[in-house]
Amino acid sequence: MYRKEWIVYLKPPFGGPQFVLHYLGRYTHRVAISNHRLISFADGKVTFRWRDSAHNNEQKLMTLSLDEFLRRFLLHLLPEGFVRIRNFGLLANRKRATTLPLCFHLLGAAPQTEQAASPTNDASQLWLCPKCGGPMLVIERLTAAEIQLRSPPLMITAAA
Repeated sequence: MYRKEWIVYLKPPFGGPQFVLHYLGRYTHRVAISNHRLISFADGKVTFRWRDSAHNNEQKLMTLSLDEFLRRFLLHLLPEGFVRIRNFGLLANRKRATTLPLCFHLLGAAPQTEQAASPTNDASQLWLCPKCGGPMLVIERLTAAEIQLRSPPLMITAAA
């Protein structure tokens, strides 16, 4: 990969780079619930507006105890250094269940399913993940030359 010369074609963004940053910023730097959706806070209960996607995006009100509201709100906070990215197109949440199987079908590939370890598997054919203990499958075997081609260049430091 390092030896291959790549030609990358990029079209200028519509509206310029500021437009692209503003567009992406709406999805990477947004809060879990905006102020206009908060209706009231009284007697230790929070009432807010939400959309019920199962019923034609009908707007409804929900009242939760303060502790439960904060618990749900904090589920949306990411650790420092992480950024929330939303999927669009084929990976959009609303379409993913129908479009991914269609993609696999059109590509002529079956979606990979999780294979459980069975007692009939020979121990030499089954490797377990050192982190989670789940079965690891051999996807591709590389020769020494292929490994060398895929390896990043070695950093050679001179000793003084």
